[in-house]
Amino acid sequence: AVFHLQHVITAAGGKIFATSGKRADFQTTRKTCKKAGGSIATPRNASENDAILHFVKRFGTYAYLGIRESLIPTKFQFLDGTPLSYTRWHSREPAGRGEEECVEMYTDGTWNDRKCYKNHLIVCQF
Repeated sequence: AVFHLQHVITAAGGKIFATSGKRADFQTTRKTCKKAGGSIATPRNASENDAILHFVKRFGTYAYLGIRESLIPTKFQFLDGTPLSYTRWHSREPAGRGEEECVEMYTDGTWNDRKCYKNHLIVCQF
C-alpha cells in the first residue's frame, strides 16, 4: 500500500508534515511513516505543534506524536531517547502513570498520554 501524502504543510524552520487522512494505531503509524521515508510527527516547538494541529483540526480527530513514556512512569521522551525540550500537555496530564505510554494531540493542540492501540490520524514528518 502506497502512502499518499495528499496533505502537506511546512512548519517554520522547514520541517515538513504530511498526512493521508487515514487513521492507524501508534505502531502502524510509525511503520507507515518509515515506509514513506519519514517518521511519526514529533513537535519540537510551537510552530511544529501548530503544523500538526492544522491536520488534527482539519480531520477532526486526534493524532499520535513521536513521544513515548520512558522506563520511569510519567517521564516522557522523544523516540530517540532524548528528553522533551518542548511540551504542550493538557492540564493535569500526563496522568497515566505507566499505563498510557503513547501521546496523542487533542483538537486544541494540547497533549494527553494514551494507550497505543487507538486509531488516530497518521501524521508524518520529513
